[in-house]
Amino acid sequence: MRPRCRGAAVPAALLAVLLAGCHPGGAGTGDRGGAAPHHRGAGAAEPVFALRAGDRVLSLDLARPYSPAAPHGGTDDYRCFLLDPGLDRPAFITGMGFVPGNAEVHHAILFRVPADRVPAAEALDARTPGDGWTCFGGTQIPVRGSADRSGNDGWLDAWAPGGKPSTYADGFGVPLEARSRVVLQVHYNLLAGTAPDRTGVRLRLAPARRGMTPLSTALFPAPVELPCTPAERGPLCARDAAVRDVTARFGADTGRVAAGLQRLCGGDPRRPRAGSTQHCDIRIPAPMTVRAGAGHMHLLGRSIRVTVDPGTARERVLIDVPAYDFDNQGSRTLAHPVHLRTGDTVRVTCTHDAALRSLLPALASQPPRYVVWGEGTSDEMCLGILTVTRP
Repeated sequence: MRPRCRGAAVPAALLAVLLAGCHPGGAGTGDRGGAAPHHRGAGAAEPVFALRAGDRVLSLDLARPYSPAAPHGGTDDYRCFLLDPGLDRPAFITGMGFVPGNAEVHHAILFRVPADRVPAAEALDARTPGDGWTCFGGTQIPVRGSADRSGNDGWLDAWAPGGKPSTYADGFGVPLEARSRVVLQVHYNLLAGTAPDRTGVRLRLAPARRGMTPLSTALFPAPVELPCTPAERGPLCARDAAVRDVTARFGADTGRVAAGLQRLCGGDPRRPRAGSTQHCDIRIPAPMTVRAGAGHMHLLGRSIRVTVDPGTARERVLIDVPAYDFDNQGSRTLAHPVHLRTGDTVRVTCTHDAALRSLLPALASQPPRYVVWGEGTSDEMCLGILTVTRP
């Protein structure tokens, strides 16, 4: 499915956030056992998978340690690394686990690179000094030879603090084609350090076979328009200045995401409604079945909730995290899958708290700011992440 907005087009960077609305990966539909793959330097265990007939485990790591550095100032580095799973025939990912290498890993996302886009990915990697390349937003790989660098590659899976290895139920998996590559995007939070990192990922693979049901991930964002508290003062407490600051750190498209989210969610890009709680309603254009879900915010997040058809007799809760914990962002498998019809509305609602800025050591060095959607640890997001299957 593709979350659609009524009215104006959504900018490219927001499309990168939405990743064309639907893409493989996300949480598993089966058990989610195992210790959270916290930080390798803190003694995190390797993911352990029970192997079924025909399964094998593939380990993919960075070729050598990478030392993060913010390319445009600020305190965040997004780096993409091109990895080769060596597939000579199609396969299904039936389990996945990340092994973050250091405490500064804010999140890690694994993207697929189809075989016909591998040359473009290799060219991008080759012309960038060092291992990998800077990739705020998406992977930055041109879309099928065009000039569009919006990064609309399919997610395979993602890790954030508290995430556990995924093991998918029998008959479910994430397809990966022959001769494809994968991109491992790592977000480094330099507020936590700049030590060399060698994050890795482990894939449980099964041969492609008839009867497998593909998994997809649908992303549902909402705006962030969080003003400074009454006790805070500073130049970045003005919204326009805060947007310019986000743009300087992450690029012009990132600066336009705040306006795009207003259009997507029925607000006014010129006069957005500021407040600690924001929501967005997105209509479903095709049937889907929700099997698992997670919510993503940053350090100022208080709560996140995702519902279907709010305010009606058919209202159902998909995600409800009343006390959000950045260090516990693991996906939750629904007790019973929820079937969505064409025209159903998914609402994501987030509450943030600017007062937390003065209480968190991680943000002690950061100036007060009006917070909009941004990719840095000191910025914020509001994102519902649903794992789905489709007819």
